[in-house]
Order: sequence, then structure tokens, then C-alpha cells
Amino acid sequence: MEQNSEKSPADLAAHIRSHLSGLSGAEARVAHTLLDLGERLVGLSVSEVAALAETAPSSVVRTCQRLEFRGFQELKIAAARQAPRPAREPGAAGGPAGSGDAADPAARALAATLAASREALDGLRTTLPPARLGEAARLVHGASRVLVVGAGLSQPVVADAAYRLRAVGRAVDAPTDPLTAQLSAGLLTDSSVCLAVSHTGATRSTVDAARRARLQGAAVLALTSYVRSPLTETSDCVLVAGGQDLVLGLEAVASRLAHLAVIDALVQTLLDLGGDEARRALDVSAEVTAEHSY
Repeated sequence: MEQNSEKSPADLAAHIRSHLSGLSGAEARVAHTLLDLGERLVGLSVSEVAALAETAPSSVVRTCQRLEFRGFQELKIAAARQAPRPAREPGAAGGPAGSGDAADPAARALAATLAASREALDGLRTTLPPARLGEAARLVHGASRVLVVGAGLSQPVVADAAYRLRAVGRAVDAPTDPLTAQLSAGLLTDSSVCLAVSHTGATRSTVDAARRARLQGAAVLALTSYVRSPLTETSDCVLVAGGQDLVLGLEAVASRLAHLAVIDALVQTLLDLGGDEARRALDVSAEVTAEHSY
């Protein structure tokens, strides 16, 4: 994010979350404190935030700089520019007030899932600049072959990306076996692109495949939830979407939804770049789909 006095992320919480993986110790405590405070941050001093985070004021300032602000005051300005969020009724968990479902586990689960998903999708406006999406689309558009790799919860995103990219005429390989992914990465050329999908950016098999692709001269495109990770360090272009706390729960699921949204946006951009050729491929895809429908 560009350093300037007018900095005001569209979603400050999403911006902070996307940097969590690069923080530790006191810095991580400060970042989580900032997330907990939300708009209340505007009325606090650096010393008060430091006390809440159980650290020194200098650690608060250093954390602000690690979050790409020039200092605490610039962070407060960004917080002040945030639109006020409507207060929730107790027990509503994002659902209609007075619904009476607070004691219903299914209702709570649905409301919490929807709230986490909305937050992850809204955060895309901050963590994914359109120019970066355009850069990624141009890399894929110019590639002779695209290898898509990912593991665990990222596998559904990998499968979706491969299907969607084929539908607009891209030559795609998306092996599910990590050893096959390594082999495929080792056979790429400098005209290829490796799209590596990883929520944490630290999944060993995914990062290793991306590194092997890089050694072959292929461009590496990362789709991840955090600005700093082993995957981003080996990538030519990074798409950050859905940064959330590093836990295997609603946050990871919401981030996966954000990753799927990025794939949709990438494919739509490729459709424009590909022109008639991409649209003909899309027509073939629609025809094949229709033939397999009752």
C-alpha cells in the first residue's frame, strides 16, 4: 500500500488481517487489539492502546509502520474515515433483530457463517487493487500453459479455477496429488504460469511446487490470504483475499469464499482480454454443459 498522508483503506480491519501472518509477539498483540477496538480506536491515545496490548507505546508505533502506516496518527485517521457500522441487537449475530433464534445452534451457525463471509468479501475492496487483478489476468492470458496447485481447503478453489480457466480457452493442468504437482511444476517453461492457491501461504507442498515452477522460469501467481508468507516471497504477482485469523474455522471458510470470488473476477477479466477466442471457448463450455443436463 502506497505511503502517503491520505491513506485510508476501504476496510481497515481487512488490511490489518492481511498482515497478521507477518507479525509476532508484541506486534501481533497490538494488531489484535486494534481489531478488537475497531472505531473506538479514534478516541484513544497511543499509550492507552499500548496498555490494552500490554506492551510499550514504541511497539504500537512500530506495528503501525509494519501495517504500512507512517505512524499511530495516520492509522487513527484511517479508522476515523471508516463508515459507522450499525449496532447489532444482542443475540442477533448478524440476523434480524428479535428473531428469537439466539438459542438455536443452527441459526447461530448460519448467522456467524454469513457474517464472516460478508466480512471476507467486503475486505476484497481493500486487499485486492484492480490493477493487481489486471496484472494477474495479463500473466495468465499470455501463458502457453497454466498449472494450478493447492492442497487441503484450497483444493475446491483449485478445481474451480481450473474449470473456469478452461472454459475461457486456457490450457490448464490441476493435479490433485502433490507429487504429480511437483512433477508438473518441474516441466513448466518460461512461457508458463503457476497459479498457487493457499490460505496461509505456508502449505509446504504448494510452496514447493511454486518454487519449482519458478526455477523453470515460469511466472508464479499466488492467491492467498496474507501479504507476507513463504508463498508470497516466491511469487511474481500476489492476489491477497480474505485475510483472517490463522485458525481452521469460519475464518478459513470465509477466506475460501473470497478466493472463489477472485477466481470469478480473474476469469471475467480474461474473457475481456481474450475477445472472440475466449467467447468461442465459453460457448463450447456452455454447449458441453447443456449436453449433460436433463
